Amino acid sequence: MSGGINNILIVEYYDKIKKIIEKHGFKFTKQRELIINEFFLANKHLSVEEIYDRLKGTNIGLATIYRNVKIFSNMGIIKEIVVDGVSYYELKMYSKKPLHIHFKCIQCHDIIDIDEKDISLEYLKLNNVIEDKNELEIYDINIMLIGLCKRCREVNKCQGQ
Repeated sequence: MSGGINNILIVEYYDKIKKIIEKHGFKFTKQRELIINEFFLANKHLSVEEIYDRLKGTNIGLATIYRNVKIFSNMGIIKEIVVDGVSYYELKMYSKKPLHIHFKCIQCHDIIDIDEKDISLEYLKLNNVIEDKNELEIYDINIMLIGLCKRCREVNKCQGQ
């Protein structure tokens, strides 16, 4: 995807987020914009503390970040992922049935998005079978795979583990 198209998508996404916030009776403040911006800039899932560290020079307090992350989560703008009792957040996809697979490394604790189209399509087929057989309507799916990431596997091989 070219940078121009990517920038257009980001602007459209910001507009959607702003409309959602205003629809819920809140203002799209500079603090909220800065917090949302960190999700676009991050190449990983963020905890509130990580957002705070990234925004230290902006005079946004930790309580403000906690409050806004809770608001964004309640509005469906971001999604909470709890791993080992720690909450991490990411921008939520805006589709009816998002399939989002995560992998958590037990050594470095990184959380990695698994974006494999073929796996997603197969799981969504299985999801439809589950819905049909059980007369359910599933809106969200969380899958967490746990193991060692490539980097940690290579480090362990070098250390003879």
